Amino acid sequence: MSAARRARAASPRGEPPRSGRRPGRSGALAEARAVTKRFGAVPAVREVSLTVAPGEIVGLLGANGAGKTTLLRMLLGLTVPSAGTVAMFGRPPSRATRGRLGYVPQGLGLWPTLTVRENVAFAAAAFGARSATELPEPLADSADRLVGEIGLGLQRQLAFAIALHHRPDLLVLDEPSSGVDPLARARLWDVVHDEAEAGTGVLVTTHDMQEAQQCDRLVVLSLGRCVASGTEAEIVAGTTACEVTTDDWAGAFAALDAAGLGVTLAGRRVRLADADPDTVRTVLARAGIAAEIRPVPATLAETMVRIDRATAS
Repeated sequence: MSAARRARAASPRGEPPRSGRRPGRSGALAEARAVTKRFGAVPAVREVSLTVAPGEIVGLLGANGAGKTTLLRMLLGLTVPSAGTVAMFGRPPSRATRGRLGYVPQGLGLWPTLTVRENVAFAAAAFGARSATELPEPLADSADRLVGEIGLGLQRQLAFAIALHHRPDLLVLDEPSSGVDPLARARLWDVVHDEAEAGTGVLVTTHDMQEAQQCDRLVVLSLGRCVASGTEAEIVAGTTACEVTTDDWAGAFAALDAAGLGVTLAGRRVRLADADPDTVRTVLARAGIAAEIRPVPATLAETMVRIDRATAS
């Protein structure tokens, strides 16, 4: 269970309890076995495997262009693998299996020239579900407005509501909170956690480290390959960073950045992922900056820097 899930369990929000895991869900909801996708001679995904179980939030983590969306499209049956196999609910992707999942693509999949209410009714008819009699707040206040006239935050809430309307067994989210403010992002992730706690499997793509920490398990992609998998703690384990403490933190940052080192700031402490302490000392000494340098446990973001560098080399 992710740190976010543990925190939610320890801090009740004053809401009625969910009914628990929905019946009839067992085994892998989605599975990819050594899948590869080539576009011409260019491999977008190379021999990647993953599974998503009921009640589990699996994050596909990687930079833009890492192959996350291509892998999702193969799992959904929207594109055919060049090699390997995919399964949805134990079978090849089909119209029947797609009826058991909720999908929020990067483009949200909404009709901008229809109203909020009409978008929900259209999706309900497509999935053969009962049309909703009322919309959740605050969508209800915009029920008769054209989707193209409402803000991105409300559009994302609408896309989530539509994806969940038919009570799917698997929720697939491609960059679910891109472009929304922190409060709206937190609310969307509350929905994701509620669904997982009720037994829905969740597969989500992201390049955001805070979102990755919301997941129970991560599959890290780089240049189309799976370069790490497991919980955040398992992926970060054994990785260190350099932390620089100095009164001249701005000068230290500038000198290290000019030397081409992967430098970040945590408050006024300068941190470097995958850096040799002796190299850091040499750079700062040449710049005439006195500093304390010590190895510290790396963050997930810093571990990703190390992974990306190792993959590119």
